[in-house]
Amino acid sequence: MPPPAPPGPLIDIGANLTHASFAGDREAVLARAVSAGVLRQVVTGADWSSSMQAAELAAAHPGMLSSTAGVHPHHAAGFAPSQRDDFARLLERPEVVAVGECGLDYFRDFSPRTAQRAAFIAQLELAVACAKPVFLHQRDAHEDFTAILGEYAPALAGGVAHCFTGGVRELEAYLALGLSVGITGWVCDERRGVALRDAVPRIPAGRFMLETDAPYLLPRDLEPKPKSRRNEPSFLPHIARVVAALRGESAQCVAAATTRNAERLFGLATAAPATASPARAPGAPTDS
Repeated sequence: MPPPAPPGPLIDIGANLTHASFAGDREAVLARAVSAGVLRQVVTGADWSSSMQAAELAAAHPGMLSSTAGVHPHHAAGFAPSQRDDFARLLERPEVVAVGECGLDYFRDFSPRTAQRAAFIAQLELAVACAKPVFLHQRDAHEDFTAILGEYAPALAGGVAHCFTGGVRELEAYLALGLSVGITGWVCDERRGVALRDAVPRIPAGRFMLETDAPYLLPRDLEPKPKSRRNEPSFLPHIARVVAALRGESAQCVAAATTRNAERLFGLATAAPATASPARAPGAPTDS
């Protein structure tokens, strides 16, 4: 049986295309995404190296790819004050549309919490200065995350809680701070995603977007699953259909709303490319 038709033009707001798993077939991954109706992607930066590579990749695919630039809390211990100027210059590039992935992660604690908070604050200050939105990460740090963010939210040019996995309580807190939420394949897991599935119908139509977080978070209910178990942007329509079912809406409605929301937050042009064009690959990708 042929795959269902794409629900409409989609934007994947979080794809880790600099990940090593994409090094051998990145152009084919982009082509499959376009064929599936995913006409734009935002490539995630997680430290200085991957942020530079993401920007290079986006510059090589204008109109198809954009990028973020920032330091994930896992890498916060390596964020030096001297890097602020480097990131500020990188954020001046038009293909770099958001600051991050930044935030707090107290689940892994790969960086000391003091370093995480300092790096988060520094990046919020950068976001205010460059008037670009923030691409946010939070895990097991809700209270500190919302307290810090609350001090800067009025001056920010918007933001999105990337890979939102919380429930109604967290959703309401983020909405009150003016954030949108990014929904991944976590919503396709009826075991771990219960709280998220309960929250999805409550998200205002103008405040959510879709993302794969590829190569991570392969939807649990995707059939057939790739032998590699690698997630990729071409699976975003599957997530759109699951979200639509939970909201009691058509997949076309979800595609239209989330695309419009992403265009607005990241300042993306409405026109989208029809095909993936070959381009020079960026430097060696970093696993982040």
